[in-house]
Amino acid sequence: MSEALFFQEMTEEQKYEQFMKRINAGEKIEADDWMPEDYRMTLIKLISMHGISEIMGALPEKEWVPKAPSLKRKLGIMAKVQDEMGHGQLLLRVAEDLMKPLGKTREDIMQDLFSGRLKFHNVFHMEAPTWGDAGLIGWLVDGAAIITQTNMLNASYGPYARALKRICAEEVFHAQHGEAIIMALAEGTEEQNAMVQDAVNRWWEALLMFFGPGDASTTGTSKQDTTIKYRIRTKTNEDLRQDFFTKYIPRVLSLGLKLPDETMHFDQDQELWVYRQPDWNKFKDIIKNNGPKSQERLGLRRTAYETNKWVREALNTAN
Repeated sequence: MSEALFFQEMTEEQKYEQFMKRINAGEKIEADDWMPEDYRMTLIKLISMHGISEIMGALPEKEWVPKAPSLKRKLGIMAKVQDEMGHGQLLLRVAEDLMKPLGKTREDIMQDLFSGRLKFHNVFHMEAPTWGDAGLIGWLVDGAAIITQTNMLNASYGPYARALKRICAEEVFHAQHGEAIIMALAEGTEEQNAMVQDAVNRWWEALLMFFGPGDASTTGTSKQDTTIKYRIRTKTNEDLRQDFFTKYIPRVLSLGLKLPDETMHFDQDQELWVYRQPDWNKFKDIIKNNGPKSQERLGLRRTAYETNKWVREALNTAN
């Protein structure tokens, strides 16, 4: 009996056991491999949200392309916006391959975004009113993204892991771009330094929320357990948040900036950062598209999608 025929004769339970053996042995799962339904659905939700967040995340910085203070800064932030859009397209292709057996396409992803069924990252619902915000997005928001994404570089799903290797390499340059803006402002005039401090104050709660709630007691569920069980990632939301603190708090303080949390400190006995929890009810409201810029940015995305409909139709006709 051939291996393929033998596999077809296996029960669903036996297929699941073999799947988990592959996962635990460090093997990569590919798009046309058998996978349990909850693994497929977890990946679709995660990768679709990641891809859409890359696209929506370009919008706050896109606002600053015409307003950047020099030609060099305009070119830098324009290149970053282009990269983020490219990341989004790459990830949506990965998600689309997972959706094909379900009879769904990228069109379904976009319609889920417009209807509110698909969420995009909480940080990209926020305002970016100053050049300090543009720099902080590159420095700390992209820095947080790197911490999250490098944790999944060895994800059990091969296409996602391979996409992340390319994305993380480019995100490092994005973080350096943001850090260069922040350092120039922090070391500049009093007004420029105050602009950076104001951006830190404004974004601090959103940065805490970036990694998601810490445990089931906060939200009533623990979706992170599924991604860890299937070795899509290895660390919890709180582990990632602590990694972010360890890497970036010393850097923030070294620039003479203050943390907008007077309770925050490193507990030597517990070997972790103690901090004031953000308002998780606010987080839930933001990801329901009730953030400061949610509807405006969804409107921009919807307009762009409809305006460029003729391009998609032309490509479909050519194929």
